[in-house]
Amino acid sequence: MSAADFLLELRCEEIPARMQAGARADLEKLFRKELDAAGLKPGAITVWSTPRRLALIARDLPLATEAVSEEAKGPRTSAPEQALEGFLRKTGLTKDQLTERDGVWFAITEKPGRATEDVLAAAIPAIIRAFPWPKSQRWGAASIDTDALRWVRPLSGIVAILGEDLVECEIGGIRSGYATAGHRFHHHGEITIGGAHDYADKLRACHVIVDHVEREGLVRLQAMAAAQAAGLVLVEDEGLVIENAGLTEWPAPLLGRFDEAFLDVPPEVIQLTARVNQKYFICRDAAGKLANAFVCTANIAAKDGGSAIVDGNRKVLAARLSDARFFWEQDKKKPLAAQAEKLARITFHEKLGTVADKVERVAKLAEWLAVEGIVPNCDPALARQAAELCKADLVTEMVGEFPELQGLMGGYYARAEGLPDAVADAIRDHYKPVGQGDDVPTAPVSVAVALADKLDTLRSFFAIDEKPTGSKDPFALRRAALGIIRLITENDLRMSAGEGDLLAFFADRLKVQQKEAGVRHDLIDAVFALGGEDDLVRLLARVHALQAFVGTEDGTNLLAGYKRAANILKKEEFTAVEAAYAPEPAEAALIAALDAAEPQAEGAVAAEDFTAAMAALASLRAPIDAFFDQVTVNDADANKRASRLGILSRFRAAVHKVADFSRIEG
Repeated sequence: MSAADFLLELRCEEIPARMQAGARADLEKLFRKELDAAGLKPGAITVWSTPRRLALIARDLPLATEAVSEEAKGPRTSAPEQALEGFLRKTGLTKDQLTERDGVWFAITEKPGRATEDVLAAAIPAIIRAFPWPKSQRWGAASIDTDALRWVRPLSGIVAILGEDLVECEIGGIRSGYATAGHRFHHHGEITIGGAHDYADKLRACHVIVDHVEREGLVRLQAMAAAQAAGLVLVEDEGLVIENAGLTEWPAPLLGRFDEAFLDVPPEVIQLTARVNQKYFICRDAAGKLANAFVCTANIAAKDGGSAIVDGNRKVLAARLSDARFFWEQDKKKPLAAQAEKLARITFHEKLGTVADKVERVAKLAEWLAVEGIVPNCDPALARQAAELCKADLVTEMVGEFPELQGLMGGYYARAEGLPDAVADAIRDHYKPVGQGDDVPTAPVSVAVALADKLDTLRSFFAIDEKPTGSKDPFALRRAALGIIRLITENDLRMSAGEGDLLAFFADRLKVQQKEAGVRHDLIDAVFALGGEDDLVRLLARVHALQAFVGTEDGTNLLAGYKRAANILKKEEFTAVEAAYAPEPAEAALIAALDAAEPQAEGAVAAEDFTAAMAALASLRAPIDAFFDQVTVNDADANKRASRLGILSRFRAAVHKVADFSRIEG
């Protein structure tokens, strides 16, 4: 069957950059769904996007669907007449149209092939109507009807060409055609497309790069080159690359300068102002310091080299930076302690009081962590001071404008106010670690405040029974737990992880974290199952030693011996007795090995030398193997049987002092 390439372009005004990746995926998904329903299988499918169009090219699309024969089995020919009548109603056939085979009626329907052009003509309007834009609108006179066509912006054109033939379709008064539009400023009038083979080239000739990946590459490389030409280093920002590519059809990155006086404002503020408000990249000098330079991405190839564009963007950025500098100067006029007083007006949670209430809880806890030595070398007074001020920047003008800067700005304001560096650093870092890749604070005061903040959040919400359920975690308690785990384990802090539900929650989060780090969840279960272990540092040391042990030959064989012993003990009831007979050599060897291994393992666990504890267990591997090979456990002599079951019970108990091997898979 012959095939051809198919081109579909849906043109409109300014598709938001943030929606384009989803739109590309949705277009391909809907297109494939329509083809699958018709029995058509294309070759490769490519989907592109620009601010003004979505385009799809399907290669090697068959020109027609294949004819199919569908067969439906009916009642037996001997069945009552009512059964046959029901089958005829269901199929819409008459009795003489049925086929009889081996005493059974069959309805055989021949479906002829359909022209792919007809399939596409019906599919395109269906795709457009079903398109799941996050936000869409109706327009024109028809918009008064709630069933009117909706699109992200008013749909203005459809190109649909199979091979070189137009696929005729119409939706919302827009008919498909061969014509599209080029760049908004560089090309006027229509462009006639011949098909998928010349689409990208014809648009390129009219200053439209339709391939979003190519535009991203141009933004990335040309922005970098513009910075390098000025002796600077571009601060890489892949999200900004994608966004600028989604805002332009002919991207042209240009470097501009802003007044050096703005560099007095914290660099993170300048970067956010440039990035969030203007979609600009920022630059650093060779020493890594923020430079008074930005890179904007124009959507035209300017005749003057872009100087007028740069000048206009510089003025806009200057206005934004002036606002930021005003916030910075105003906020510094009031000390953080005065700012913190406003926290009493902000509700943290209706059952947990205000943010000021939370701050007081965090301050007491941070001070306690220092006093008790849980966070070593931490000054209790500095821990309390930092905690009392850690949320104060939430009410500042700057954080009101840029919530992403909470904590960070508090650190800057604390330093500008002349507070101790340890306090400023703790305020800056108290939200950390936010995610798996985030840095973990290590300075004592910073650790105390960061830990206290997260512990209070977790403890408080558990106290009012606001626990995560399923995929819902509105108060980010899972993230808080992971942060606590990292603060404790990476700083080697010795403290209890909690009781009851809270400990179980930590265990669950620990499994998630350690699984990502390559640790088996069943080994964590094997240690938790012992009970009484709520010191995360000690627990993980035991888990890591266990993982190393079960990966060895001794570990594998000891686990097999343990499971065999456990299975025997599960089936047998016995009362342990002293051996009133001469033990067989293998029996005596296991008893001797247990006499030596039990105190060794127990002492090693007490000393938190879990590798040594595993080594003590490893000494039991050969004796238990020999015991099973040479000794009959279920002896006819009841005393021998009870004694040998007692030895296996003792072996199981010795192993359980290190980990519950019954939880280990394999």
